[in-house]
Amino acid sequence: MNQYNTLKLYNLEKEIHNLEEAVKIRRRIIESKTKKNILKNIPFKNYSYKDVYGRCCENVIGYIPVPLGLAGPILLNDKEYYLPMATTEGTLVASTSRGANAINQSGGCNAIVINNGITRAPVITCQNAQEALTIKEYITKNFQKIKEVFETGSKYAKLLEIKSTIVGRHIYLRFKCTSGDAMGMNMIGKSTEHALQIILTTFPNAKLKSLSGNMCVDKKASAINCIEGRGKSVICEAIIKEEIIEKVLKTTPKSLIELNYLKNMVGSNTSVTIGGNNAHASNIVTAMFLACGQDVAQNVESSHCTTLIEYADNQKDLYISVTMPCLEVGTIGGGTHLLAQSANLDLLGIKGSHQTNPGENACQLAKIISSGVLAGELSLMAALSNNTLISAHMKLNRKN
Repeated sequence: MNQYNTLKLYNLEKEIHNLEEAVKIRRRIIESKTKKNILKNIPFKNYSYKDVYGRCCENVIGYIPVPLGLAGPILLNDKEYYLPMATTEGTLVASTSRGANAINQSGGCNAIVINNGITRAPVITCQNAQEALTIKEYITKNFQKIKEVFETGSKYAKLLEIKSTIVGRHIYLRFKCTSGDAMGMNMIGKSTEHALQIILTTFPNAKLKSLSGNMCVDKKASAINCIEGRGKSVICEAIIKEEIIEKVLKTTPKSLIELNYLKNMVGSNTSVTIGGNNAHASNIVTAMFLACGQDVAQNVESSHCTTLIEYADNQKDLYISVTMPCLEVGTIGGGTHLLAQSANLDLLGIKGSHQTNPGENACQLAKIISSGVLAGELSLMAALSNNTLISAHMKLNRKN
């Protein structure tokens, strides 16, 4: 071990070309310093570190196995899907499957993407408010020129709009673009830098303070994402038959409607949640993000969801929908290339970039996740309405 004492932990892969051996040595160094065999329960052998090195993680000491379950199938837009969910919460897969069963027996669900575009919002400091306003007017008049330069950053990046917000002498520019089948944060970041060169050259006294001024808004709950959307804005809906509600979910349409009003509307609004008019959308979003190689931290805004439960037009059956304005997903980039995550995307039939219509696979992933959220909302609300939540958790989330 002495020959490695002069090496930095993060440089081991550069010096040792066998990546698994580099991980092994790093583990030994850590344990020699702590004088404990503290890493023995963290596996590291037989993992594809070539898919991680330089792409997904640094200072690697192994990997964390997370149980992977399949919920469903669920009938979405006339096609069945099994939903891969990586989770340590007992009952989650079972509950989502129960909701999917009720949806299937009622004829399935339908999902549509109503808005599509990732955002990045740099902040520029000007000499005064007048210069900030002049920049705003310049961008409006020269949008096409800026768009052409922006799109040199990637053949998939298509600039849709730039919205300006002025605060004092500071101006926030919210760039929005489509990004093919990538989630698109790196793509829009690179393209925004290209576009900023024109603006800052035209206004040399203005200074870029940050590529992100937190009006994007990434990995934070925000009203602007709820209102204007970010990533994929998707709605999934279904009509659930009264007899299926009573037979499968053990409750009634009336009970579900009343509970949704008191919990997801009044309760959420009284506690002043942002994007939280739902029962547990983040549960399904996070589990499917982990399974499908998404940026898990983006579950914050991706879980923004409004769940509506109403009587159907016949005043007998139930109409349920989930509206998710900022579901940020991709089928290429990030962790989607890792073997297990890639296999789950393959299971869903949306691995990689769509061959003829780039962007279609990412939109389909958003629809599939929304169908899982719909099933999860339906099942949990039913369990709460008939007071079976705790008994289910005691059965499936506790070791006997």
